[in-house]
Amino acid sequence: MVVRIEPSILSADFASFASEIARIPSADLVHCDVMDGHFVPNLTFGLPMVQRLAQVSALPLDVHLMIDDPDRWAPGYAEAGAHTVTFHAEAAASPIATARAIRAAGARAGIAVKPSTDVAPYLATIGEFDQVLVMTVEPGFGGQSFMADLMAKVREVRAAIGGRDVWLQVDGGIGADTIATAAAAGADTFVAGSAVFGRDDPDAAVQRLRALASA
Repeated sequence: MVVRIEPSILSADFASFASEIARIPSADLVHCDVMDGHFVPNLTFGLPMVQRLAQVSALPLDVHLMIDDPDRWAPGYAEAGAHTVTFHAEAAASPIATARAIRAAGARAGIAVKPSTDVAPYLATIGEFDQVLVMTVEPGFGGQSFMADLMAKVREVRAAIGGRDVWLQVDGGIGADTIATAAAAGADTFVAGSAVFGRDDPDAAVQRLRALASA
């Protein structure tokens, strides 16, 4: 299994994003949490910031849209230079059409589900997506505790993916004490915030997480 580690800049220094990204050269992608204050109660940043990050980052961006009406807004993030654009199933009126629009704009398309959302309705069309994100906390804020009972959902998605080239991502409470559990359930792409940027040496933290997941 190819293991991908994605540090979330939600846990980085907001005044020094470019410098913070430079501290994690071993990471595979940079996870960018876009929150609108409506779909989730928190508010972070939007399209102009992602566009600028794409210009200065040496790493590809994985944009996680926690916003209303992603059908309208998601393709713009692909056009802005994101490598992957992930939107929430709960907010999308036409998930397949939105995924196709993201791909047409030049990015990989991901679909995310909250902890309480049944993933089964989306598994029959899983080939329409390049990534499935199973949230392991309630979206909206960093620093929450990992919800281990969601590993059953991760295993369900892994079984549906089969041999397809679809990444299975987990986000929420991922750290040295939880990443092996998520990997054993079938996840291959891991978002980590404070477990990386909360350490004195963020890149060493990335390497340790990769080793734990690979083992």
